[in-house]
Amino acid sequence: MNIDHEAILHTFLDESEEGLCRMEEALVALETRPDDEETLQTIFRVTHTIKGNASSLGFPRLAAFAHNIEDTLQRLRDRTIPVSGRLITLLLQAVDALRQMVPEVVAGNDENQPGNEELLRVLSGAGTLVPEEGERPAPERAFEKRRQRPWGRRKEDIQAWKDRGRTLRVTIEKLDRILNLTGEIAIARGRLRQMLEEQVGKTGEDVLEAHFEADRLYMELQELVMKARMVPMGPMFRQYVRTVRDMAAATGKSVRLHLEGGEVEVDTRVIEHLRDPLTHMIRNAVDHGIEPPHVRTAREKDPCGRVALRAFHEAGSIVIQVADDGAGLDRERIVERARSLGIVAEPEKLPDADIYALIFEAGFSTAETVTDLSGRGVGMDVVRRNVDALRGSVAVDSRPGEGTTITIRLPLTLAIIEGFGVGVGDETFVIPMEAVLECVELPAQERHQSDGRGVISLRGRALPYLRLRKLFALEGVAPSRENVVVVQHGGGQAGIAVDALYGASQAVIKPLGELFEGLPGIAGSTILGNGRVALILDVPSLLREAVGRLGQSAGGPEAPPGGVG
Repeated sequence: MNIDHEAILHTFLDESEEGLCRMEEALVALETRPDDEETLQTIFRVTHTIKGNASSLGFPRLAAFAHNIEDTLQRLRDRTIPVSGRLITLLLQAVDALRQMVPEVVAGNDENQPGNEELLRVLSGAGTLVPEEGERPAPERAFEKRRQRPWGRRKEDIQAWKDRGRTLRVTIEKLDRILNLTGEIAIARGRLRQMLEEQVGKTGEDVLEAHFEADRLYMELQELVMKARMVPMGPMFRQYVRTVRDMAAATGKSVRLHLEGGEVEVDTRVIEHLRDPLTHMIRNAVDHGIEPPHVRTAREKDPCGRVALRAFHEAGSIVIQVADDGAGLDRERIVERARSLGIVAEPEKLPDADIYALIFEAGFSTAETVTDLSGRGVGMDVVRRNVDALRGSVAVDSRPGEGTTITIRLPLTLAIIEGFGVGVGDETFVIPMEAVLECVELPAQERHQSDGRGVISLRGRALPYLRLRKLFALEGVAPSRENVVVVQHGGGQAGIAVDALYGASQAVIKPLGELFEGLPGIAGSTILGNGRVALILDVPSLLREAVGRLGQSAGGPEAPPGGVG
């Protein structure tokens, strides 16, 4: 019998990571519910499974390490040692060690590390780790180790985890339907080809009918493939249970993470791009938002803070929120910081939504001190940059003394978009349809602007605009009549001046490749019906370009009324 050893190892990687995520979540839950037998059984089962799999695959040191952890867990099951914060911290460190060891043994390194031996030694004496009354557990070191933890020490180890992250589990029913649809499409294409070959004597209606049938089958297959790419948010959400636990302990606070909407499904690529933004937002909520227990008690609030991570569908989009019940954003401090940095003129005149949006500016921080966790003004700008890359928007709502909610809205899928085609000279560009508001004619007096930017009046409201011809240095002469496509993103609006309007159509997004990654104003590419390549415009960056250039030409950073906030 031929055995695909490589496939078995990949399955081992997948199942181990899923199990370790469950174990991590269960350990945090056990800390607050020490008498929960089912939670303890879950932790024990994961460890036992990893031990058995490692033994079967010939990884004796990994199996021995898991066996030693199992011994400590058995003592918990027998109630010979109690659950304590310090013991949970040690077991979470053991989870980190297993996460490191699994890809290493798959890559051929089954050697135990000295730090792991020390961890096992301390775990074996776990009965002496019961803290005295009033003693706080000290998981700061665990948090620091988790942040700096190497995910394998060699290039092969890192690649193994990258490969693991690019896999999906698809139900047999979906695969069967995909197979059936491909067969039906092949039949429909054969029928259409035969009709075209025998076109003489055939009516156009017959050929058109065959084309429609093939097109229907293709659309059904496309929709099914899109559904196969969808994954639930729950597994990723649950990873932050450990993050909040470690952050709270490191900052001397008490915080619970509440999860909602874990069953909501999104495109798998959305999941990949959300990890860093959610990490930054949750860390900010715990570090800056939630007050220390004594402060919350003085304000007649529950001494244990609450951070909610939720997901839901709304109007064809996926909405993700991070909400805390902390102190809320300090508007005056944000205004003062914005004034000192010169980000906007007269920031005190801006509405709350625009003031709070300033926290996403690079280098912007109101923290009075810099710590290991935050305070350098990096992090929240990463949130906006990643959300922009997903063609999404981010907004902030905050109430003094009640808390802050950050809302991210994203498209359900990143593979296909409804696009609006425009033309400049011989080139075609596609604007995501969700960003398009309307199209108007460029006023005659603006057609002779040589710098490629300006401001037009749109029903009495100033609207900054950019010419694509000038922005991308395209050759040719502009036609006698130009059009302006009015676009929006995150509450801001601007115009894009083009030669021609081609209308709406569906576009399959193709990556630009490493050579063109990060190209300003371009989000991707697509293949047109005539076989030519069209570039997909990055609306958020174009909006910032329009307003930024306008501010420079006006001698200051302030946008005109009605422009981008």
